[in-house]
Amino acid sequence: MSTAPATVEDADAGDVAAAIRDAPFVRVVAAATGDALAASGVLARAFRERSTPFQVRVDPVPDPLPADGDDLTLALGVTGGDVALVGDDRPTSVAAAAAVRELGVDPDPILALAGVTAAGRPVGDAPSLLDAATARSAIDRRPGLAVPTTDPVDGLAHSTLVRSPHSGDPDGAQAALADLGVPAEPDEPDRRRLASWLAIEASASSSRAAAAVERVLHPYATPEGRFATVAGFGDALDAVARERPGTGVALAIRDAETARSAVLDAWRTHARAVHGTLSDATTGRYDGVFVARVADDGPGRLGTVARLCRDFESPEPVVLVVADDSAAAAGTTDEALGAAMAEAVREVDADGRSAGGSRWATARFDDANAEAFEAEVSRFIAAFRGAL
Repeated sequence: MSTAPATVEDADAGDVAAAIRDAPFVRVVAAATGDALAASGVLARAFRERSTPFQVRVDPVPDPLPADGDDLTLALGVTGGDVALVGDDRPTSVAAAAAVRELGVDPDPILALAGVTAAGRPVGDAPSLLDAATARSAIDRRPGLAVPTTDPVDGLAHSTLVRSPHSGDPDGAQAALADLGVPAEPDEPDRRRLASWLAIEASASSSRAAAAVERVLHPYATPEGRFATVAGFGDALDAVARERPGTGVALAIRDAETARSAVLDAWRTHARAVHGTLSDATTGRYDGVFVARVADDGPGRLGTVARLCRDFESPEPVVLVVADDSAAAAGTTDEALGAAMAEAVREVDADGRSAGGSRWATARFDDANAEAFEAEVSRFIAAFRGAL
């Protein structure tokens, strides 16, 4: 669309809608997050309704470039492209829903709200979407856990919104629920008892953990939806965006029942992998940064590992997770982690790539330099800390 440099600012809804109206073809490049994936689905459904040709790509380390000619590159959850919905000030899915309304299309409120929760924000932060969801279908706040399925064992073992002694361990979760007397089909008192127990189990490590566990408690249930709760849907979107992005795009665009089981499979696989990786990590504490050295090289997975470590294990405000081929960071406040990661990558690997925002960042190192990078880990960590 333009020969100008890629944008670094968050566009408003009117600018995005105007750019879409004028574009013969839209390329959507989304960060591998549940929020950006939900936003891509909200927009893609509007493109289909308007018969606008489009393509969606989800990448854990996105680098969207401006399009050629009159085409449009729309970046979601990251800077770049011709226009961008970055998601630092408000969830990308909320911004996408506003842009869709400017195009005269009603966004799917449940999908957008799932993106809101995936961004770590409460549903109440998007009141217009909540009102639209309530008007369109059954949605009700209730006791229990914010998980995508109705099976409490499945939810406890595979949620990535919380970390407990039974995370990633279905057998352990089943034994724990049996001890609590929570059946496979819990009623309201059962759900309340389970939530109270998990709040204690998951919050023992720190006050930050006590705040973080609130994400998985007292959910908005969607009994008529494909997923049991709004935040559970958001958790599944975040997992599939990082684990199997093509499957996630298929669900976000079409909301097909056939994609649901594949998304849940990806959610379970992702949860077992990230909880296991965090359990096996070698950790070190620095002033302001908690570092976890891990074996798993997937930058998408490392983002979840960094978030869980930040919320439930780290005594420091910033977590840096480092593998041989990739890295990820998560912070509690606006620390310009994307810029810090970019500077640290440049320090050790001229061919490496990074992406990020104020509170998150990911990086992928050049494969040819993986062995050499082992000797550079200390320099990489020092460069990251120095850039904060």
